[in-house]
Amino acid sequence: MVNTVQLIILAVALFIVFILSKLYKNTKKVAMPDIPDAKTIKRVLASDVAFYQQLGAAEQLRFEERVAYFLSQVRITPIQDAPVEMEDRVFVAAAGVIPLFRFKNWFYNNLDEVLIYPDTFSKDFELKGAHRNVAGMVGDGFMHRTMILSLQYLRAGFLQHTKGNTAIHEFVHLVDKSDGAVDGIPENLLGQPYLKAWVSLVYEYIKEIREQEIKDINPYGASNPEEFFAVVSEYFFQEPELLEANHPDLYRMLEKAFRGR
Repeated sequence: MVNTVQLIILAVALFIVFILSKLYKNTKKVAMPDIPDAKTIKRVLASDVAFYQQLGAAEQLRFEERVAYFLSQVRITPIQDAPVEMEDRVFVAAAGVIPLFRFKNWFYNNLDEVLIYPDTFSKDFELKGAHRNVAGMVGDGFMHRTMILSLQYLRAGFLQHTKGNTAIHEFVHLVDKSDGAVDGIPENLLGQPYLKAWVSLVYEYIKEIREQEIKDINPYGASNPEEFFAVVSEYFFQEPELLEANHPDLYRMLEKAFRGR
């Protein structure tokens, strides 16, 4: 016959099993992040990423593998209930892969996490109040190794098919930063013989943009050399044929930097 002490022990044991079961389930949820599967990655790239669409079959497979690797290494975190879908995660990864695609063994060793805000934000990361005009940012200081992107602009960069792509812009800043400084001089991309010519070209273009002699390049690129490099890189990856037609000297220099040609 079961006595009272045995009943109490049994009840406590069942309670412990219940708690451990809940903890196990929660742990499983944490350990299974929202990473798109291979089929989703391929579908999104084939549908909405022009850079991928222009590759041959073998390079498309390599691009898909690079996207999957990016997603396994970098956290993508929605902020303020931003409705981040699997497609958006693929967009982030694709934007990261595009600038480095020809570099087989180069990855972002200066990035741990991408925060996705639902809309534009301020320089202090605020979503309310004035001065919410930032669509993307590479963090510094306490935000080092973090990128912030507006979900609205992330999607627009791939779905509206224009010269602009905020996510690519920010990843180019990270590439620029890889040599120790975000200065618009891509020392790790261009060999030493080309750097002087690049700097000369940058200041010539900035001058002409400010004087409104050039109107097809986003005027934000005339802010400084680092923004110029990021802006024209967006143009290069989004509409390379148009950039080559309008600015062959600039196109050739960016092709040397990103494609080694």
